[in-house]
Formats: sequence, structure tokens, C-alpha cells
Amino acid sequence: MFLQRSALAVARRAAVSPVARRTFAVSAIRRDAKNVEPHASIDQKIKSFNDIKSEADLVGPGAAPGTVPTDLEQSTGLERLEILGKMEGVDIFDMRPLDASRKGTIDNPILVKSAGDEQYAGCTGYPADSHIVTWLGMSRERPMERCPECGSVYKMEYVGPQDDGHGHHDHHGYEEPKTFANYVKPEYW
Repeated sequence: MFLQRSALAVARRAAVSPVARRTFAVSAIRRDAKNVEPHASIDQKIKSFNDIKSEADLVGPGAAPGTVPTDLEQSTGLERLEILGKMEGVDIFDMRPLDASRKGTIDNPILVKSAGDEQYAGCTGYPADSHIVTWLGMSRERPMERCPECGSVYKMEYVGPQDDGHGHHDHHGYEEPKTFANYVKPEYW
């Protein structure tokens, strides 16, 4: 009886334990890796930031077969433009924080650059971090906004193309909702 139990225990352990400790897929990959031709220098195909003229220039060359691509080799579009710019010291998206050393006024607002029709800016108050972040939305039709917490004024400076080529700026009949500011006498502006 004792021998039957120990024979069963040995059989269970043997069935669970793998026979081969190393998988065969790794061996096949290593065998095929010997046959890979050395890839031509990828640096020859990578255009510099100044050579980018159209969207077609923003497609990377890809990686050599059998290798893992780097960010520069596999990136496309705006990500590729940003990486090429950073390699040459150009900050494409200008991610610096806004000027928080002063309070924006109507005569001297804090400028927020935008390449699109709308831009959001987060105000943390003056002096900096005096209130929680209040998000302000500005547009080309309404470029100035005042923070309701601290009163700082922000102005969107449009730096994109002057004509977007779509030819329809009426936004399909959309009208900005009226606020209390629409009913203030013009002489109080």
C-alpha cells in the first residue's frame, strides 16, 4: 500500500514537471538570426528637421528585419516631427509654462500661442498656486478670457495659417451661448 501511494506521487510530479526546460522557439529565432543581412545605415535615410517639407517626409524608414525599432525609426507624423526637432534643439510644441510672474490685465494680458481655432489655458492664480487650476477656453472669435478666481486676463495669439482652406467659418449655424457679459453696456467694456 505504501509503495502504491509513493508510485502515484512520483507519477504526478513527473507529469507536471516539464521535460524540456528551454523552449524550441528561442532556438529557431537564434538560428534564423544568423541569416539576417546587416541592414544599411539607417542614418542615411533619416531626414533632418530642416529637410522636412511635406507630410510624406514624416514617415520613418523602419527597423532592419530581426531588430527592434527605436522611437526615431518607427515614429510618424507629429511624433516624428517632435523627435527630429528635439534632436536639433527645437521645441516644436513650446511646452514651457505660461508667464506666472505677473497678473494679466486687459491692457497687458498673458499671451497664449495657438495654432488651432481654440486653445485652453489653466490658471493657477497670482501669485502662482494661489487657487486650484481653473481652465479657460479661448477661440479666434473670442480671444480674451478672465479667470473668475483671481481676475488674471489671458489672450490667445493665433500663430497658425490665416486661411485654413475649408471655406466655411460659420460652424454650420453654431452660435456662441450668451452670457452675462453680452448684456453689459459697451461703455463699461
